[in-house]
Amino acid sequence: MNFKEELDKNEVFAKIRAAAKNLNLETYVVGGFVRDLVLGRVSKDLDFTCVGSGIALAEEVSKQFDFHVPLSVFKNFGTAMLKLEDSELEFVGARKESYRSESRKPIVEDGTLQEDLERRDFTINSMAISLNEGNYGELLDPFDGIGDLKRKQIKTPLDPEITFSDDPLRMMRAVRFASQLGFDIDPDTFYALSKNAHRLSIVSAERIIVELNKIIQTDQPSYGFKLLFAGKLLHEFFPEMVELQGVDSVDDKSHKDNFYHTLQVLDNLSLVSDDLWLRWAAILHDIAKPATKRFNSKVGWTFHGHEDKGARMTPGIFKRLKLPMDERMKYVQKLVRLHLRPIALVKDEVTDSALRRLLFDAGDDIDDLMKLCRADITSKNNKKVKRFLENFDKVEQKLREVEEKDQVRNFQPPISGEEIMETFGLKPSKTVGEIKEEIKEAILEGKIKNKPEEARQLMHQLAKQKGLVK
Repeated sequence: MNFKEELDKNEVFAKIRAAAKNLNLETYVVGGFVRDLVLGRVSKDLDFTCVGSGIALAEEVSKQFDFHVPLSVFKNFGTAMLKLEDSELEFVGARKESYRSESRKPIVEDGTLQEDLERRDFTINSMAISLNEGNYGELLDPFDGIGDLKRKQIKTPLDPEITFSDDPLRMMRAVRFASQLGFDIDPDTFYALSKNAHRLSIVSAERIIVELNKIIQTDQPSYGFKLLFAGKLLHEFFPEMVELQGVDSVDDKSHKDNFYHTLQVLDNLSLVSDDLWLRWAAILHDIAKPATKRFNSKVGWTFHGHEDKGARMTPGIFKRLKLPMDERMKYVQKLVRLHLRPIALVKDEVTDSALRRLLFDAGDDIDDLMKLCRADITSKNNKKVKRFLENFDKVEQKLREVEEKDQVRNFQPPISGEEIMETFGLKPSKTVGEIKEEIKEAILEGKIKNKPEEARQLMHQLAKQKGLVK
């Protein structure tokens, strides 16, 4: 199999060929670019391996351009990178690796192309295309990566027991590639994965979360989570999610399996949004159900307060998983806390006050909250689903009407604490806060309109009641 015509479409390869020839270095393009080329996918970043110094090759390639190309050299790793406008070129010398049991950092030595390809994670990433004069464009595929692409399977080039024990992050990558490509994991490879799941303990949370987020961002993230669960990987870093799995029954009354319900919500949401943090809200929306699960002989299973407890659990989960502890966490926390609120509004009779409070609490995230609530309808009863979604249509229409009328989505109190203090000659105090809060409540309850003149009138009435003026 020869890819000369495909390579000739990109002038970068001509420059690398020229540089390799100048240095008399045997050179290949390897890894993800080759895999994606076979699959007909676009791959902007290119990895090159040469039998010799990858740094020297990168330096020579940089001279082939008529303009300055930023060059980054990592001497400790023997690698170098050229950054073009729309892609990155990474260069490394062919190498072989050995590992110690307590670390996933390899001991690296110079090696042959064969040794370099066999150290890679999966057969579909262990292919190379020659950039050399004698066999330019020829595919080298010592581990039948082409066959595994056709079979749509993830398989290690060497014994998977050794591959995963040496570098346990490759187990996460196996699931990630299976999720992204819609492939199966080879049975022997998956058995070794599940057998070595405990080895994930030597991998940093930062590296794990990078792979997990890529799984979450796939078209059908439930597939990746099912593989993580079946392979016992999820148990190693996300026990709260594992605890969602299972069904309890008492007196013929059962609750649904909240693990698979969560995955269905995640998939439903993924059909309408690719926002990573909205998807995280779907993952965590029922995370506190195991902690709040109770059985009542009259009503069956209940999970009262799981939305509030889930919101309280969110910062701890984010911190442990090394997710960002900033506005993104607060966004997820807010949606977890509010995810039941719109369901309570699915009635023919709903007050404007309740709608105003939801708009006030959700703010600009109201549209995302409604997406989450719609995704949360997972009944197998199609008529029930249809009825709930139609009711949500009515709620959203009412929300639009109330927002247009009262403008509380980004509610800012029309009277500031500074104005209250200046008007009545007060210092910062509890009384100032009480007046602000009562004005806000009056607006949300619809007693006054969200206008400064009405708020000031109420402010003077409240001040008189509190004895601030005669």
